[in-house]
Amino acid sequence: MKELRQVSNKMLTGKNIIIGVTGGIAAYKTVEVVSRLKKAGAAIHVIMTKAATEFVTPLTFREISGNPVITDMWAEPKKWHVEHIALATLADAFLIAPATANTIG
Repeated sequence: MKELRQVSNKMLTGKNIIIGVTGGIAAYKTVEVVSRLKKAGAAIHVIMTKAATEFVTPLTFREISGNPVITDMWAEPKKWHVEHIALATLADAFLIAPATANTIG
């Protein structure tokens, strides 16, 4: 088991993972997913739907990921790039969690 953890840590080190958090009751479980991926060495960037912020605050994900959390596609950029385009080019992987029926549909 220890060897498996070491291999997965090496695989994720330096990778950029974008986590899209949707508004479902299971959104709180995504906090653990972000924490584990961060501990495995990945750089995590979180984007949240408005409905997701009703279940978990952006502050929670900001503190765990160490990066700003995007909750509004039309907000003023914090850096000199359009956030949703910059994240798309940055991503090595994109995860939607929870994948609600509404989002999948």
